[in-house]
Amino acid sequence: MSESTFEKLANNNFLFRFYMLKSLPMAFIAGIRVKELTKEKAITTVKFKWLTQNPFRSMYFACEAMAAEMSTGLLVLNSIYKSPAAISTLIVENKALYFKKAVGEITFTCIDEINISSIIDKAKKNGEPVIIDLKSTGVDEEGEKVAEFIFTWSLKVKSHDN
Repeated sequence: MSESTFEKLANNNFLFRFYMLKSLPMAFIAGIRVKELTKEKAITTVKFKWLTQNPFRSMYFACEAMAAEMSTGLLVLNSIYKSPAAISTLIVENKALYFKKAVGEITFTCIDEINISSIIDKAKKNGEPVIIDLKSTGVDEEGEKVAEFIFTWSLKVKSHDN
C-alpha cells in the first residue's frame, strides 16, 4: 500500500517538526517525535530530559499524555486528511494508567484495531457523530510498559451551517 500525503508529511522529521512548531508548539518544545505512521499504526517518542521532568525524577505525566495523544491523533488525521467532507474532531475523555516511572526515551504506539476509516465513512453517510476509543501504550527503552492511555474521540461531519 502506498504512503498517503499525510503519512509522507508525518514521517518526514523536518517537515513535521515545522508543522508542530506552527500548530503544536508544546509538543515541539517537549521534543515529541513521530517514529512511524502507517494506516495501521502510529508510533511517537518523547525523551526524559530537563524540559519533560517532574520533581520525582521521572517524566511529567502531561508530556507522556501529549506523546500518547499524538499517536492516536495521527491515526485519526491520517484517516480524514483530504476528505471531501470536513470532519470535526474532539477528544471528549481520556484515561491513563501508569505502571512505572518514565525515564529515558518512551515510545507510544497506537494500533488501529477498529478500522477508523470505515467508522468515519459511517459518520459521513448518516451525518451523526461517532465516538471511538483509541489506546496508546508507552514502553521504555527496555520494552517495559510504563503507561497506557485511552483517548475517546468524537468525530462529526461538519454541516454547512458551521
